[in-house]
Amino acid sequence: MGLSELKFLAVEDHEFQRGMLLKMLARLGATQVSTAADGRAALDIVKASYPTIDIIISDLDMPGMDGLEFMRHLSEARIPVAIILASALESVLLDSVETMTRAYGVKILGVIQKPITIEKLNALIKLHVPLTESQSRLGPSALSVTIEEIVQGLANDEFEPFFQPKVLLANRSIKGAEALARWRHPQKGIIAPYAFIGLLEAHNQIDELTWIMLRKSIAFCSEWRAKCHMDVNVSVNVSAKSLADVHFADHVAEIAHGENVDPRNMILEITESAATTDVSHALENLSRLRMKGFGLSVDDYGTGYSSLQQLTRIAFTEIKIDQSFVANAALQQSARIILESSLDMAKKLGISSVAEGVETQDHWDLVRQLGCELAQGYLIARPVAASEFLAWARNQRSG
Repeated sequence: MGLSELKFLAVEDHEFQRGMLLKMLARLGATQVSTAADGRAALDIVKASYPTIDIIISDLDMPGMDGLEFMRHLSEARIPVAIILASALESVLLDSVETMTRAYGVKILGVIQKPITIEKLNALIKLHVPLTESQSRLGPSALSVTIEEIVQGLANDEFEPFFQPKVLLANRSIKGAEALARWRHPQKGIIAPYAFIGLLEAHNQIDELTWIMLRKSIAFCSEWRAKCHMDVNVSVNVSAKSLADVHFADHVAEIAHGENVDPRNMILEITESAATTDVSHALENLSRLRMKGFGLSVDDYGTGYSSLQQLTRIAFTEIKIDQSFVANAALQQSARIILESSLDMAKKLGISSVAEGVETQDHWDLVRQLGCELAQGYLIARPVAASEFLAWARNQRSG
């Protein structure tokens, strides 16, 4: 999709700077640009035109509703637009704001410290990945589901794993795949996790989804290895509630044994917050899983408060570097330092490293240069249904 097809919203209270931004967008080829002088006006435009806004370029320090409050409202409305933040604030504060924005679940392409240049603006716009047609049809109201609907969907077996490949940076060969939950809704189509994960956790129902994902992912792993001769491992995210059950590790082993899957071909991805919930039971389960041969991965490494402590007390076999550090390493010195030190630490600990969110060739080149082992992201492939993943993998092998 070219820039002429994208719809922009420029949110800037300073008239001169707003005019300069419009000129830059025009020079880049943008033809559909709306403007707003503060967050409140911008929010009205976004809601009135949904889903026509693709990218919002927003200032932070504005009268009325500032950029921080604007980000919060976008998150609460679950509006899937891409954001570029632009501000004259100091870089350390901008880093914090970017972290806040990601924590709200808002898709952020990056931050520009003013003055904005056309080169910086173009580089971030190029990171934009347009929504699929089915996603664009689902407005905020369509994606607003109740816990009752979700529970019924679980009972109707409407949830399934989509798979995103992990490949070796050395030669692009496929090493494994992460299972990501999707809801195949009979009326609303494919629904992404942000619409249901939070509700399931809030109502203490996430455990059921965890077991569905484990059972189906292990079954697919068995099929791919036995029938298709694919030497891949499969990673599945594990909820904190699951780790609180002292029988969790044994149940996972039973499922793998029933499907004739070697535990070494399965990796359980643990968020840092999950590993700190009910610590004694979690540590028992994680230790037992490692004893049985399962791999353990610390997911979104670097985003929690106790990353280093987790690595000292849990026998992880892999760390997944959060995509924010990958995306920002070329722009923020702090992000690059964290990325470099994390990869160096993984190498010294003798565990695998995975760069998440590899969406551009620049991302690929950087993490490979820094010695990362594996990559995962849209540059390689989007998450797809099991049959599509199998077709993709076969095409990669034949190519």
